[in-house]
Amino acid sequence: MDVLNLGFVPGKRITQACGLVQGCCVQSKHIGRDIAAGIKGIFGGELRGYTELLEESRTTAMKRMIEQAKKMRADAIINVRFTTSAIAPGACELFCYGTAVKTQDE
Repeated sequence: MDVLNLGFVPGKRITQACGLVQGCCVQSKHIGRDIAAGIKGIFGGELRGYTELLEESRTTAMKRMIEQAKKMRADAIINVRFTTSAIAPGACELFCYGTAVKTQDE
């Protein structure tokens, strides 16, 4: 399945818009990651634990969005966007959404 942040699928014609699809993942911080982040905050540098957490969350949210599109029998998802938000102390939501479409080769 094509997943694009474009409004079209290169080389294909959109024949039908199936609707909005979305996926989200809410994760909380791990105490070990918090300690490492605190130390890195003092000395500077990438907070790898948080980077990994966001990558895992993004992958999970995208998988959920793709599964929803497959249930609609879509061929692609266009206009994909991501957003994050803190929803509780120590917890973050990663949300992705787009438009599921059916396509044909041009």
